[in-house]
Amino acid sequence: MSQAAAAPTPDHEPLSAADRWLVALDVDGTIMPEDGTISDAVLAEITRLHDEGHQVMIATGRSVSMTLPVMERLGLVSDYVVCANGAITLGRDESAPTGYRRVHVEEFDPTEVLTTIRDALADAGAGYAVEDQEGLLRYCGSFPAAAAALNAEKVEFDDLVARPATRVVVVSPDHDTEDFLQVVERMGLQHVNYNVGWTAWLDIAPDGVTKATALERVRQRLDVPRSQVLAAGDGRNDIDMLRWASHEGRGVAMGQAPDDVAAVASERTSSDLDDGLAQALATL
Repeated sequence: MSQAAAAPTPDHEPLSAADRWLVALDVDGTIMPEDGTISDAVLAEITRLHDEGHQVMIATGRSVSMTLPVMERLGLVSDYVVCANGAITLGRDESAPTGYRRVHVEEFDPTEVLTTIRDALADAGAGYAVEDQEGLLRYCGSFPAAAAALNAEKVEFDDLVARPATRVVVVSPDHDTEDFLQVVERMGLQHVNYNVGWTAWLDIAPDGVTKATALERVRQRLDVPRSQVLAAGDGRNDIDMLRWASHEGRGVAMGQAPDDVAAVASERTSSDLDDGLAQALATL
């Protein structure tokens, strides 16, 4: 396994518009498995496609502060980056401290949804987190992932609603996934877009905002045909993205993806542990 940034490769002839693809990649469970390693095979294929002139980019549920370090490990410099499940789109700006600036942000008031969820769960062990457009993740309760974030602050529950949010995350260790799904369905959440992950993890975005909506905006800016998009992912927050890519292009579900995720994809590759992403990218 390699953690180093990609080494420079010789220049390639520039691709014609007819040959250039927009390649959108989820991070966790797609580029890297749960242990956070990036295999040599995945790194090599991402580097090859980027160097050949394809528009290779990240489309993740991660915050900005948790996404840019992954790009550094990949040695990937892209024109756009989609974070927070589509709520934040970054554009390349060499004058910015991070090399990127926010070009599109979607926010919502998290008060009603947080109150509804807390009342419905009645789970003293639950954790709640709210992310704002600056990437600050404010959290309360049992939330190890938030505590480990680079830009996180522990607060009281009432302080979570102090500002507009790009994303709300709820974890409930006392529920298994199927039970949690049923609880969420009974909530009847309004005016938000939500999905439940592998564990009892609920990710909530502004209404109508998904990775797909952000990627369609990017596709139009880059003037890439719908038939030349490839998206790869493994989670329920990738369903809209995979459906969008599969409509005319290629939606690639990872081998370990749940059945409802694989059902909307146009193809399925091997799992993240078996370099499934590298196998799919090698076909471009």
